[in-house]
Amino acid sequence: MTASVRLTVAQAIIRFLAVQWTERDGERQRLFAGVFGIFGHGNVAGIGQALLQQEIAAGGHPDLPYVVARNEQAMVHASVAYARQRDRLQTWACTASVGPGSTNMVTGAALATINRIPVLLLPSGPFATRVSAPVLQELEAPYAGDITVNDVFRPVSRYFDRIMRPEQLPSALLAGMRVLTDPVNTGAVTLALPQDVQAEAFDWPTELFAERTWHIARPAAEAARITAAAEVIRSARRPMFVVGGGVHYSGAEHALQALCEVTGIPVGESQAGKGSLPHGHPQEMGAVGSTGTTAANGLARDADVVIGVGTRYSDFTTASRTAFQAPGVRFVNINIAGFDAGKQAGLSVVADARKALEALLPELAGYAVDGEYRDEQTRLWAQWDAQVEQAYHPPAAVTEQLAEGILTQGSVIGCVNELSDPRDVVLCAAGSMPGDLHKLWRVRDRKAYHVEYGYSCMGYEVPAALGIRLADRSRDVFAMVGDGGYLMMPTELVTAVQERVKVIVVLVQNHGFHSIGSLSESLGSQRFGTRYRYRTDDGRLDGERLPIDLAANARSLGAQVIEVHSRAELESAIAEAKRAPSDGGPVVIHVETDPLIDAPDSDSWWDVPVSAVSELDSTRTAYTTYTQHKAAQRAYLEPPAPKGVGE
Repeated sequence: MTASVRLTVAQAIIRFLAVQWTERDGERQRLFAGVFGIFGHGNVAGIGQALLQQEIAAGGHPDLPYVVARNEQAMVHASVAYARQRDRLQTWACTASVGPGSTNMVTGAALATINRIPVLLLPSGPFATRVSAPVLQELEAPYAGDITVNDVFRPVSRYFDRIMRPEQLPSALLAGMRVLTDPVNTGAVTLALPQDVQAEAFDWPTELFAERTWHIARPAAEAARITAAAEVIRSARRPMFVVGGGVHYSGAEHALQALCEVTGIPVGESQAGKGSLPHGHPQEMGAVGSTGTTAANGLARDADVVIGVGTRYSDFTTASRTAFQAPGVRFVNINIAGFDAGKQAGLSVVADARKALEALLPELAGYAVDGEYRDEQTRLWAQWDAQVEQAYHPPAAVTEQLAEGILTQGSVIGCVNELSDPRDVVLCAAGSMPGDLHKLWRVRDRKAYHVEYGYSCMGYEVPAALGIRLADRSRDVFAMVGDGGYLMMPTELVTAVQERVKVIVVLVQNHGFHSIGSLSESLGSQRFGTRYRYRTDDGRLDGERLPIDLAANARSLGAQVIEVHSRAELESAIAEAKRAPSDGGPVVIHVETDPLIDAPDSDSWWDVPVSAVSELDSTRTAYTTYTQHKAAQRAYLEPPAPKGVGE
């Protein structure tokens, strides 16, 4: 007879999660670092009681520690950042109460799934028995009795299940773990838990709580596909790598570097792929696409073969399909996901990035680009790097335009880049800062650049800084956030204070939405609705600036705050923040910048429609420019290889 143990559903979940492990290349680690949560009716007597019970049993040091969050969306962001920093081999679970507590996690779920990052969500729901219906915060749908607000998780989750009976739990848990540990199909896993089911007791087979190790596979490419890919690359005079997050997640940086050094093929990086080669490497051309460098974009424009590695070819990476303009340009796509490998009508190589690049190296023996192409890379990079230097240290012609105490965003980035340690992490997510970082930041370590741009979610920065620091306390984390993003979600400063986690937040105040202001102006909309201003008597939002004191706000949340008004003061503040104890909690550096001084131009484009008819001259002019760019868009339907290759 099978042995069993009597536990509630919630107690069984916590005991199960505590014994899940992952393994890749012989290295083993716990799948779940802990549980973030906010309790309310629905989970306080279920998951909450289970977490309390295990904490007391473990003498305050359980295998699955609990951390109190302040915002449900934020705790998902922290979990995602943790998982990304750990190369998707570890993550957190997140528990929330019935109704708004749970639906607050939906944005975080979408972010995780779009970025292919594992996170486990445990939203609570109304009674499965419906004995007390309708309960507080329950949705009543007149057309269906089985719908709850948690159904909104379905389209933004990689896996969704609702546990209506204890007997359903084992299969749901195992299915969820399968998705969380699948490098192809990972994302948010949502297990919706009615509040009565969480507290219901059941006799569980003890085998459910045995340690399980989930192997993270490195699928190798078919030999024929590697041979075909090598033949396409050999046919190229101006090949170029476009690398994405898959390079980092597979740990393929050294394999990429070895291949670049032998062949001389240059590298352009997406946001997720930035840092695949270190700054200063001869083939490192930096960011590519709408927020790219002129070096990478110049080479992309004339590339005859584009080798995508671990990229999903977002519109920013392809400059809305205008980046690659060579007649007959062909694509070789290396990706662990067949869905992405099949894009741009490319020759598809479905494999782990590191395995595929290692297999390509001997196949390309004797192949290298010519000296003229290498010289072009050197020249273009030197030209771009000189622009970066000017952005970091603006000339007098720029600084004389600035009001007293105001810096440029480029100089703030430069100061942090130059004074942080090579292993320190820079973090950002939305606004103008990610584009500027993509172009300007000089990456010196494979895990030192963390910009969330799959969902570009304002408010990600502060909670993500907490997640990254929890993942690796040996690195300082610099969260670069504008006033707009900060106002969305500063709440996890309190969690950082509570957990004594040092994060450094560089809070850039420019009194509005810098990125959208610039975009609005380029679309002929005159920065409408993008500045923090009083409403005037004529009804327009173009009065005096609002008296917002974000430094005081951060101080009120328990953070140490340093206000700076010059480059020298910023340098001093960074040094002070670096010296702060690792268990001293968050440090916020407040600095004001001028939103009208932009970083160097990418010589690229991003497709955002302009009104086709307008009474405004600014909009009509913008529409003319828009139609000119639209004419350069490509379908990328060329055959992926010369006739006969790969057949």
